Amino acid sequence: MDYKNTLNLPQTGFPMKADLVAREPQRLEKWQSAGLYEKIQAARANAPKFVLHDGPPFANGDVHIGTALNKILKDIIVKYQTIRGKSAPYVPGWDCHGLPIEFKVTQEMRKAGDASTDPVAIRKACDAYARKYIDIQRAQFKRLGVLGDWDNPYLTLNKEYEADELRLFADIVEKGFVYRGKKPVYWSIPARTALAEAEVEYHDHVSQSIYVKFPIVGQPGTSIVIWTTTPWTLPANLAVAYNTTFQYVRVSVGGENYIVSSILLPALAEKCGWTGHEVGQTLGAADLSKLEYQHPFCNRTGKLFPGDEFVENTTGTGFVHIAPGHGLEDYNVGRKNGLPIYSPVDDDGCFAYTNDLPREQQMPAEMIGKSILEKHGKSDANEAVLHELRVRHALLHQENYHHSYPFCWRSKTATIFRAMDQWFIKIDHEKFREHALGAINGVNWIPDWGKSRIEAAVKSRPDWCISRQRTWGVPIPAFYDAQGNAILDAQIVRNTAGLFEKHGSNVWFEKSVAELWSLVKPADWKGGDPVTKSNDTLDVWIDSGSSSRAVLKARKELQHEKKSGDDNWRADVYLEGSDQHRGWFQSSLLLSLAGNGAAPFYTVLTHGFMVDADREKISKSKQGQGVYEKPQTSEAYIKKYGADVVRLWVASQDYRNDIVVSEERINKVSETYRGIRNTLRYQLSNLYDFDPAKHAVREGELTGLDRWILNEFSKLEQEIATAYDQYEFHVVYQKISQFISVELSSIFHDVVKDRLYTDAVNSHRRRSTQTALNHMVTGLCQMLSPILAFTADEAWEFVPAVAGSVHGHEWQRTGIQLSPDETGKWVWLKHWREILLPELEKARQAKIIGKALDAKAEIVVPQDQAKFSDSEMLRELVNVSNLKITIGETASFAVSKADGQKCERCWHWETDVGSSPEHPTICARCVVAVKENTPK
Repeated sequence: MDYKNTLNLPQTGFPMKADLVAREPQRLEKWQSAGLYEKIQAARANAPKFVLHDGPPFANGDVHIGTALNKILKDIIVKYQTIRGKSAPYVPGWDCHGLPIEFKVTQEMRKAGDASTDPVAIRKACDAYARKYIDIQRAQFKRLGVLGDWDNPYLTLNKEYEADELRLFADIVEKGFVYRGKKPVYWSIPARTALAEAEVEYHDHVSQSIYVKFPIVGQPGTSIVIWTTTPWTLPANLAVAYNTTFQYVRVSVGGENYIVSSILLPALAEKCGWTGHEVGQTLGAADLSKLEYQHPFCNRTGKLFPGDEFVENTTGTGFVHIAPGHGLEDYNVGRKNGLPIYSPVDDDGCFAYTNDLPREQQMPAEMIGKSILEKHGKSDANEAVLHELRVRHALLHQENYHHSYPFCWRSKTATIFRAMDQWFIKIDHEKFREHALGAINGVNWIPDWGKSRIEAAVKSRPDWCISRQRTWGVPIPAFYDAQGNAILDAQIVRNTAGLFEKHGSNVWFEKSVAELWSLVKPADWKGGDPVTKSNDTLDVWIDSGSSSRAVLKARKELQHEKKSGDDNWRADVYLEGSDQHRGWFQSSLLLSLAGNGAAPFYTVLTHGFMVDADREKISKSKQGQGVYEKPQTSEAYIKKYGADVVRLWVASQDYRNDIVVSEERINKVSETYRGIRNTLRYQLSNLYDFDPAKHAVREGELTGLDRWILNEFSKLEQEIATAYDQYEFHVVYQKISQFISVELSSIFHDVVKDRLYTDAVNSHRRRSTQTALNHMVTGLCQMLSPILAFTADEAWEFVPAVAGSVHGHEWQRTGIQLSPDETGKWVWLKHWREILLPELEKARQAKIIGKALDAKAEIVVPQDQAKFSDSEMLRELVNVSNLKITIGETASFAVSKADGQKCERCWHWETDVGSSPEHPTICARCVVAVKENTPK
């Protein structure tokens, strides 16, 4: 008889080979055709709400791996909250306006021979461009296994969104936050626009560092010495700042006198090559405040003012030249001392005359038109200034200076500080900054350093420049009268919001000033009529930052119906990269506090960046420039590994730090994935004949081995739930991987093969183990489903007596807790297992046995261990054929060849082999199994 046919060998349709790249799209199609997301939302309609609000990615380019990380982390959270019984809708969004798209579109238009500057034409082309990439990115996000309301995302270009954005803006205007002023702002010369703090990135830069003589009026041959790294700002110099706490000295060198900081004199003398110089009179603040100097090449004089907050004794001369139109500290000194905010630079970044000073007091005519924009490390403006200083013998020393400098995030060129009329939000309006810092304290920041980072950003930030000289954005609904006075009124803004909601924001550019005014003029307007309209657009951080009003408060499905007040609309979680403390986290917080009266979030999670092997941030812009040898797009990784391996890799990383992307690391996670899949397959393949309704064994009747593993599994479930609740997905990965490797693969799965394969089909211990396997595979699928979205759902289809998708089921944890006696017994069993396994290996190496089943183990245990002694369970755990326990004085053990003969069917050595004439080559246990398993 072929006894192989009588064994209960594993059977399952769940394939060993994952083939994720081919199978995942099929499952995705299945989810979509079944309306899985909609069904889940309907089923959870009355459940407690959990809202993760999506920070909108920019609608250009393919999804790169860093954006995939962000979306996967969000999806893990939403899926977990869903299986815990919450209603967790996910509304994805896109940030659609702004410089990157306009930059690209106008570039493409010029290439195609369309040099149009018509704003409506540019805006329509930008709209089409954004929508094209929204469709591309939507498909790529869905391919990652992210469930959400993909057919109804929020788009910042939608007219409904723009209208709500303006309504929020109107509230802020009404409360007095918004003003128009001439202040220095970051200016991108190639982009010809002001930039927000978050649109600036810092890079190492080499600047021209110069030491310049400023002659003292009335003291021939005497000069103060200033130091600057921006020679081009000297035409705008109107004052010099000193530190009232420093000591200054008059130094005589070669017939000339210089006034400098006494502490910085040695370094300055070395740089300028001063030898034999003599230190004379000491000067203090009172002396300096009386001095007046002659500008080195402009026909005007200036005075010295205190600047203790920024004049330092670490570099330079102890004097800082002040150009109120080209620096924030300079601006503050200028305002305090009644200086004009003079910025002789035009929109193209070239020197130009202004009306702030008489023409004869401004720069030499030869400088007009010189560009500040650097090419190959030099700029025409700098060179013109240096030439003028040399001609006038005012340049004492010149050298290269390496430092961190602000660059435009889009054009990758050095920015300039330039004063111009812009719209601002006043951060200190009615103690608003203090209010914001207080609100930060009421938010849960994960990791906790996020709190100190956003606190520092809010504490130090200047007033928010919210106007942009761009076409592609939400227009600022302001007008100007005949005298050039701005008209920005809350009711006008609200009326414009209504107009945009009907016709879209293009109407602002399509209609004349008179037509717009007739449509938005308040009924009770008592002011004058405008003659022009604003052509500025709102900063894109106003766009995305307004989502608290345009999404959270606007979409009913995101509101907590069972809560009232601000708790009704506030999101449970915001999750973005660590750069968003300067960006979306901050803009959302400030706008929501100012306009809605409350922070928009309860918890803010921050993840690090995806970085390459050199720890450089992987970015979409670098991808577009061809910096990477291999594409760092989400699609490239998915096509190679499948989404679930990428998702598992994301989960395996402690995302609170930067994450190094490498094939070596992903391949390692692929091995873990195979281990998980094989575990699911092992369990499912041994449940092919198990019907929980018929075959499940009651908890109290389970075998000791099964009770032990279910107790271990119960502890695992608790640890996994805690890790998910704390957003520590790397802990979920580690705990599940370890459980599969140790408790299951090394112990339980190995030990129970004998009872599963060779016992009679309906034997108690086989059905007991199947009960345990069924419980675990059900729980594993659910625990894994937030991470392995496709694989867990695929495996779920083979779990006995369940229906639908794993993502629609609620994870109900039901565990077994061992009694103190059972716990004591397992301590004893593991202790002896650890002793016997090495002894079995020694016997194998000594050729006494071939494998463990060829062995017999005999142990002697002391009387105090007698109550734990369980020879059959220990025999199973060490997988020997015979095991004998005797009670003695001291513990001892021995391993030898097993007694009896080897059973042809189960391979155990038993003394009852041949006891049945019908089956002379098998043991008595197998005879019973064969009779039960053989069809009659």
